[in-house]
Amino acid sequence: MGNTRLGGKSIILRLEIQTDMINFGQVASVIFAAGGDIVAIDVIQTSRNMTVRDLTITVTDSVDIGIITEAVKNMEGVRLINISDRTFLLHLGGKIETQPKTPIQNRDDLSRVYTPDVARVCMAIHEEPDKAYSLTVKRNTVAVVSDGSAVLGLGNIGPYAAMPVMEGKSMLFKQFGGVDSFPICLNTQDTEEIIAAVKAIAPAFGGINLEDISSPRCFEIEERLRKELDIPVFHDDQHGTAVVLYAALINALKLVGKSIGSIKVVVCGIGAAGIACSKILLSAGVKNIIGVDKMGAIAAGNQYENRMLQWYAEHTNPERVQGTLREVIHGADVFIGVSAGGILSREDVGHMADQPIVFAMANPVPEIRPEEIEDIAAVIATGRSDYPNQINNVLCFPGIFRGALDCRASEINEEMKLAAAEAIASAISEEELNPLYIIPSVFNQQVVKAIRDKVVQAAIRSGVARRIPREYR
Repeated sequence: MGNTRLGGKSIILRLEIQTDMINFGQVASVIFAAGGDIVAIDVIQTSRNMTVRDLTITVTDSVDIGIITEAVKNMEGVRLINISDRTFLLHLGGKIETQPKTPIQNRDDLSRVYTPDVARVCMAIHEEPDKAYSLTVKRNTVAVVSDGSAVLGLGNIGPYAAMPVMEGKSMLFKQFGGVDSFPICLNTQDTEEIIAAVKAIAPAFGGINLEDISSPRCFEIEERLRKELDIPVFHDDQHGTAVVLYAALINALKLVGKSIGSIKVVVCGIGAAGIACSKILLSAGVKNIIGVDKMGAIAAGNQYENRMLQWYAEHTNPERVQGTLREVIHGADVFIGVSAGGILSREDVGHMADQPIVFAMANPVPEIRPEEIEDIAAVIATGRSDYPNQINNVLCFPGIFRGALDCRASEINEEMKLAAAEAIASAISEEELNPLYIIPSVFNQQVVKAIRDKVVQAAIRSGVARRIPREYR
């Protein structure tokens, strides 16, 4: 990424500079003073007393691009011709496209890919529906489905505005996992209509990736679709987060020398991600998990209208601890935050057990900033790319779907998720493992293959694989 600041953005300013009135160094100084870094300069046109240049400028998220452009406009001898936001330019016309595998060059080609010869292929699938996996795109294609109700940190922005995120997800599927996918943004937020729509499009796809659907509707939508479809259905906001979190915890526990069955874990934020994280940790052997929301600790004996919170109360907090986050965090070995920025204090971490592990994953502002506790916490992770140990769903979903598609799994079950987490954790060797490196980079090319292999093996062991890849026969 060159000199681009982490967590920042980039613009291109086209400037006409009157060189007999002002020199380029003065322009650069004004831009720097306004908070911009010039990372590239392209000369477009030049003459004796004038030059036109494109300046590529990066700024941090906290810098207002408008301040930079106003500062430039106010300079005598400088004319701002155009502003290009490189992010918007990248999205022009969308970020993905479809291409034929084989070009149609003559009438014979046309007859084989379309009419009349395609009829024989259609009838072959009609007689044996499973042939859709070998004779159509179904074998390697996933639908990325959203209703736009819980997009990133933006909230309920609707299906049109959700499309850029879903297109990006499709790009990640292809680049990291070799999985074809297509964004499907539904113009409804009715649970029954979403379920019906996904079931209706399912014949074309080998798997369904649910994305950015708000809680608690996301639970019922996924649960129903898993029961009513015979292809994998995976809500990445829940389970992708959970898989990568567990991978990070595996390695963090190695560093502090604690066993999974002996630790006390406090989970703050009992929404879709918080519940999924708790479920995978329970499956992995954690015995003492206490969930905390705005009302305090979730505990059996209390009554909750939300059925998922009721389930949570009945399956966690074995000692029925009551109280606020500040009260229940005393003696905790691990803090997992999927809630809101700034709600955990240094004092809270000081009350945790010896060698505390803090996963503050709220975005864009974590529950506590790592620099506030780096001297008292043994291991720290966040959801941000500008701190070490980013817990990022991108590490999970390409590999887990790659494995599920390759063995034609009927579902993605808990054993497959645990296997995926173990594969991610194993990408870091004992020699490499340290408090600032417990989770591999999303660009680590070994991760997807490791996840794929472990997921296929887990699917075979658990009886959900309907095809055994050649290397496992």
